[in-house]
Amino acid sequence: MKKSLLILFSIYSVASNREKCDFERLIKECFTLSPETFGFSKYPQWPDSLKLDRQLRNLRKRKLITGDPKTSFSLTKLGKKIAIETAKTFRQR
Repeated sequence: MKKSLLILFSIYSVASNREKCDFERLIKECFTLSPETFGFSKYPQWPDSLKLDRQLRNLRKRKLITGDPKTSFSLTKLGKKIAIETAKTFRQR
């Protein structure tokens, strides 16, 4: 699954638990969801925050999320729709 979809789903998951989705919480959620995607290649037991950087900028540019690493992230209407579709894909597996 694409990193951008995993990130959208992670933001959705954090928000669904009524938590603030700040950068650190997002890193934890992404890494917990897919450690092989978001971990360091040399130290796979640790999350690599740089693997989110470009994706977050692209998601913001595509108007799927709002926010930034200094504050918190949230989904736009379209971003939420895509995250819900992604959640359905996870349930089917």
